[in-house]
Amino acid sequence: MAAVARRRSSSVGLSPVAATELTDSVVIVVFGASGDLAKKKTFPALFGLFKNGLLPRKTKIVGYARTKMTHDEFIDRITQRLNYNKDDQTQVTKVQKFKDIVSYVSGQYDSDEGFIELNKHVVALEDEMQVETRDRFFYFALPPSVFAEVSVHLRKEVYPPGEKDSVRVIIEKPFGRDLKTSRELQDKLSQVWQENEMFRIDHYLGKEMVKNILILRFGNVFFSSSWNRNTISNVQISFKEPFGTEGRGGYFDNIGIIRDVMQNHLLQVLSLVAMERPVSFDSEDIRDEKVKVLKAIAPLDIKNCVLGQYDKSIDGTKPAYTDDETVKPGSRAVTFATIALSIENERWEGVPFILRAGKALDEAKVEIRIQFKDVPRGIFQSIPRNELVIRVQPEEAIYLKMNCKYPGLSTRTLPTDMDLTYHSRYADLRIPEAYEALILDALKGDHSNFVRDDELDVSWTLFTPLLDLIDNDESIIPEKYPYGSRGPASVSKFLSDRGYVRDTAGLYQWPVTRGNL
Repeated sequence: MAAVARRRSSSVGLSPVAATELTDSVVIVVFGASGDLAKKKTFPALFGLFKNGLLPRKTKIVGYARTKMTHDEFIDRITQRLNYNKDDQTQVTKVQKFKDIVSYVSGQYDSDEGFIELNKHVVALEDEMQVETRDRFFYFALPPSVFAEVSVHLRKEVYPPGEKDSVRVIIEKPFGRDLKTSRELQDKLSQVWQENEMFRIDHYLGKEMVKNILILRFGNVFFSSSWNRNTISNVQISFKEPFGTEGRGGYFDNIGIIRDVMQNHLLQVLSLVAMERPVSFDSEDIRDEKVKVLKAIAPLDIKNCVLGQYDKSIDGTKPAYTDDETVKPGSRAVTFATIALSIENERWEGVPFILRAGKALDEAKVEIRIQFKDVPRGIFQSIPRNELVIRVQPEEAIYLKMNCKYPGLSTRTLPTDMDLTYHSRYADLRIPEAYEALILDALKGDHSNFVRDDELDVSWTLFTPLLDLIDNDESIIPEKYPYGSRGPASVSKFLSDRGYVRDTAGLYQWPVTRGNL
């Protein structure tokens, strides 16, 4: 594929951003600095890194947007969401010091003038810091429609001049809405940036439990030796939200849950769960294995899907998706999807990988559930299956459901677990926000947890035919499910048909807070 060739050729002989340590100085420019993403995610993440001493020793942060604001107005806007204790004078002082390294430049995205002024401002900051090399870090908290245009102006007016100078560019999703638009975007960006200068951010790859998957799998022989079709029955990766579109129906109507969550977040998690052992922790070795396993996934079939759209809650207090005034009448937008994927390689042949995502469900949860096969019959006539559950959010945890003897004189079995719940085991440690972890990785030049161009190409190649069918075939009508339920009624049979055995007796419920005797 062209994308693969582009990645290989663009990384030849380029070393400035191949670092694994922080540089001594950096100027970080946040584009779209007046928007919600910057206010809610980018600046709080930068402050989190600053507060914990994780930014380069010499750091300046510049906000750039079209909105006309004074410096004080900008500072007031970006500090609204900073996480600190207002009663702790030390933390208040940290906030003030953070404000001191932040500045703002207003300018347009479609003309040179604003970028010329931005470059003058950045050069002045670098001169003030007396930098030896110019390390510039651009964060696009922008809609993808302006990525290419902003990139062209940056390359022309703000790209550092020296051979030893370096640039990093963080690009937010969505990276297109199908294979065609994704390739068009990547082709435009590749004319401006080298592949090793671009960091396509998928914030799920920065979540603590997702980053833990490789260590869990390959750092424990009892898992690595059983991580295959001989012992595993099925794998589920689930994303559940307890709220609907809440006035964002106009946006969501053109996206749907598959584009919003599955093609990116959940597929990234799947690739880490299913990939082969990389030869090293080098970012390219890890991403090579992710691409290989994605290429091994069989084409998606509508017969292996359950599509849903939320209706009113049973008590009538919560609206249906189509009750949203921003949603077009009769919309077939998918707010819930369950898709079974097949990985056609020696390790996973015959093991269903089931992606589930939905809005307006009964709880908020993201988890990976690996269900093992039944133990051989004989001394056991009926015994629950073992399950390894990696709870990504909330309440990060890893627990292994297992069977043990009921305390006392009988030989009755009891389902229990081996539980690593992070907030109790690591009560004194702070788990960083995903954006903090990923921005720090990018500052170090570590691409391990970012999406490579060929990886993006393979994922869209996989999902685009199914999305085109759902979008264009009006006979495909999503199944209604009540707001606040577990999803469409047909999901239980769908999972059962693919080997999942649910504990209908309710003998076990995580977390175990007392003896279930």
